[in-house]
Amino acid sequence: MIENKAQYDWAVKRVDELLKIVNDETPQTDPNMIELKLLSDMVADYSEANFAIGEPKLTDILKLRMFEMGITQSKLASIIGVSQSRLSEYLTGKSEPTLKVGREMCRKLEIPAEIVLGV
Repeated sequence: MIENKAQYDWAVKRVDELLKIVNDETPQTDPNMIELKLLSDMVADYSEANFAIGEPKLTDILKLRMFEMGITQSKLASIIGVSQSRLSEYLTGKSEPTLKVGREMCRKLEIPAEIVLGV
């Protein structure tokens, strides 16, 4: 088990070294393959516990969609059928969309319902 950042850094470096010598043809019983599998699992567990990003928030997804689509707040408000001031409230987290607006976000922006509903 990896218990701290120093051990994690060492394990990541070692995994990188092992990836250079282990390939698809390496037998599962090879000591390097065994070490690679064990260290990879430990690195993944430590990363998940200590560096997890978490679930995206609706505000972040809306901003990302605006960037991806190359549109302004005004255009986004028009697309989902709300006023610019209401959209501003969504973007700052001051307000949550109604069910009707949430449906429009899901359909027109392809945002998963779980994110719109916050579940």
